[in-house]
Amino acid sequence: MGKIRDSVDARALRFAVGFPVMLAAAFVVCSLLIRSDLPEPLAVRWTGSVAVDFAPFGAVVGVGAAMIVMIGWAVLVQAAPLSRPAIMRRIMMGAGLFVSLFITTVLAAVLVGQLGLQDARQARVDVAVLAMGSGAALGLGFVMGFVFKADERWSTDDDRAIQAALARERDPDLARDSVSLWVHARSSVFVMLGIATLLPAALLTVAVPWLAALLAALALLAAACLFARLQVDRSGLRVFAAGIVRVMDVPAAAIEAATPKEVRAADFGGWGYRSKGTSTALLVSSGPAVVVDRSDGRTLTVSAGSATTADNVAQVISRVAARARRTGGGTDL
Repeated sequence: MGKIRDSVDARALRFAVGFPVMLAAAFVVCSLLIRSDLPEPLAVRWTGSVAVDFAPFGAVVGVGAAMIVMIGWAVLVQAAPLSRPAIMRRIMMGAGLFVSLFITTVLAAVLVGQLGLQDARQARVDVAVLAMGSGAALGLGFVMGFVFKADERWSTDDDRAIQAALARERDPDLARDSVSLWVHARSSVFVMLGIATLLPAALLTVAVPWLAALLAALALLAAACLFARLQVDRSGLRVFAAGIVRVMDVPAAAIEAATPKEVRAADFGGWGYRSKGTSTALLVSSGPAVVVDRSDGRTLTVSAGSATTADNVAQVISRVAARARRTGGGTDL
């Protein structure tokens, strides 16, 4: 038992086990409350607008509750192991909450669509319940992913942090020669993206599931393209699209100059990663950016958030480039 406690987040595990059970219990209780207003048997599958498969009330509620519990457990429990990165555990916790609530929403829409009917062949899935419930499930899933505080244990990341701290003690200027920065589009862009894709996807879930899934996937891909991460240190500049995909890697010795500049994304072909001729850009919005001139004649342009951060990043890049030239291309650590 001691080993298990040391390898899992006990609070996350309790939530992962308990939440789907409580949700399934609430679904069963609410189903029993409206039992007298439902036909027997219930419609469970439709072809177009016609119900083609039916099942007894007990089977629908029992199997539905079991699905909530089993699928909820399968996803939420992935957030408990301490060996996994904190960001992955946050994602799995948010995804598990969304999946559990979404399954419950679908089951509720099926039941509500049959209220007051004598013959289940006239049944329809209640689109209003499905749309509102899906939206709430998605929103709560995102919120859970952000607010869930993953317990952490000592890891290789901590070892690297200690080594970095020791290096800064040996070289006080090391901190001045490094910067890490996340940049993203304005919040209004994400709101409009969600309205344009996720809301229609929720409404299409029952009618055209594959199209709803495609819209949701495109929304996630588009949102990812509006994030970027910059890392500058004495080894050079690295830029990651969506924070994880490395699209630029420039050694410090290959940098000629770095300049803060106001840019328009339209001049480079739009947001996201663009490469044309000797010019490469990764822009998440129009506005402050850093323009890096390479010694081979190529030019890199990267969004930098605000004018202040753009100026700071440009100064650090220029400083590490000058240092690399003095030391013959080495990092001088």
